[in-house]
Amino acid sequence: MLKENEHYEPLGNNIKVIVSDKHHFSTDTILLANFAIPKKHDKSVELGTGCGTIPLIWARELGKNLNVTAVEIQDDAYNMIKRSVLINGLGKYITPVHGDLRNLRSKLRYGYYDLVVCNPPYKLSGSGIVNPEKEKHIARHEETCTLDDIVSCAARLLQFGGRFCLCQRPERLCDVMESMRKHHIEPKRLRFVQQRQSKEPKLFLIEGRRSGNKGSLKVEPVLFIEDENGDFSKEMREIYGSYKIGE
Repeated sequence: MLKENEHYEPLGNNIKVIVSDKHHFSTDTILLANFAIPKKHDKSVELGTGCGTIPLIWARELGKNLNVTAVEIQDDAYNMIKRSVLINGLGKYITPVHGDLRNLRSKLRYGYYDLVVCNPPYKLSGSGIVNPEKEKHIARHEETCTLDDIVSCAARLLQFGGRFCLCQRPERLCDVMESMRKHHIEPKRLRFVQQRQSKEPKLFLIEGRRSGNKGSLKVEPVLFIEDENGDFSKEMREIYGSYKIGE
């Protein structure tokens, strides 16, 4: 089941994901999965799922109450999530889709889903250091899609009142909110993430509602990765959950 340079990463509760040097996940992925966790029987979509970690974390938490479509454009990553779904016996609950989020009309139903989530590329095309590995470059830079492409796709997929959640770097906050309102997704919940109290925010998590009333943005308390001793904070230990103890 594993290919060269791949290995299993246990996520807890006997769920595991196939990862490689090119396709893996980070703390940001785990934070977004926790922030955006579906409600019972939500019809959900992850755009740009990569190796499929977020749907698999949700499966760990929700079990048979999960209904998620995982969209990925890169051939090798799509193949990885297909195999991860198979080895975990989750074919009834996670549906991998190989496609470009800029054109999903023939693959997914528009105006149908309760939740869309995305951990997007953080950097604008042409900015920063360009990674020579194509897969990592696509994951970090807006090459195959832009932020506006992602928000536009989410707006088309969501039913009235549906939720859209993503994470981004703080310097992109204005871009995110501008794009969300442009596509009739109203920001409703915002949370910043800091490594520790002495550091500036490194990430934000945001949730918007399709066709929601303007205003009433709730800014939640800062999520700290570490406590004053440099250990994981109590909240981070709770978010990691059974992942930290493997199987």
